[in-house]
Amino acid sequence: MNNEALIPSSAGVDTNTVFTYEKKRLYSFLKRFFDIILSLCALIVLSPLLIVITILISLWDGKGHPIFVQTRVGKKGRLFKLYKFRSMCLDAEAMKAKLQKYNEMDGPAFKMKDDPRITGIGKFIRKTNIDELPQLINILKGDMSIVGPRPPLPDEVAQYSESDMKRLAVTPGLTCYWQASRNRNDISFEQWMEMDRKYIAERSLRTDAKIILKTAYVVLVHRDGR
Repeated sequence: MNNEALIPSSAGVDTNTVFTYEKKRLYSFLKRFFDIILSLCALIVLSPLLIVITILISLWDGKGHPIFVQTRVGKKGRLFKLYKFRSMCLDAEAMKAKLQKYNEMDGPAFKMKDDPRITGIGKFIRKTNIDELPQLINILKGDMSIVGPRPPLPDEVAQYSESDMKRLAVTPGLTCYWQASRNRNDISFEQWMEMDRKYIAERSLRTDAKIILKTAYVVLVHRDGR
């Protein structure tokens, strides 16, 4: 993992202020403990599914590795390698610039409902959130937590305001208030950032449990798609 902070000095951001938040040592210790136990158990239980998805992706498109590795921004601007099942074509990153005019999300983030870069099997694993399961390895490594703000891309963070930077004050997560929302595609960028700041202010084991249960409901019962 790259421990170098991403935040450029030219941004004029006072990181000592932005990343100052209430320290909850007991909560942090217990959260890390449960992250390790739950992610390890999930990897063991879901290992047959992970193997099947790996095979399906390889058969669907033999080019490239079934696991997509991408640089993301973690706690306090530190960079790390995030793992996902590959759901897009190999030249997806190169195509992004050409598709930028079709971006349906305001702000730095990129969202496109009918993204042409997504493969056939990719549509299924993204709709069911299966593509995110390799991030259980990131959780074991300590790059991520089960619950926390979703880790952004470096080019998105480069466009953050000082207020947006506050979401980098804690370890990023697999799910969060935004991820667990049924209508997340209709949520504006500023509302998304506000939801992450709300989580940081309210974070507790009880809050984390509620978000995990809500995420499970949305994924299993009510998924509107991305």
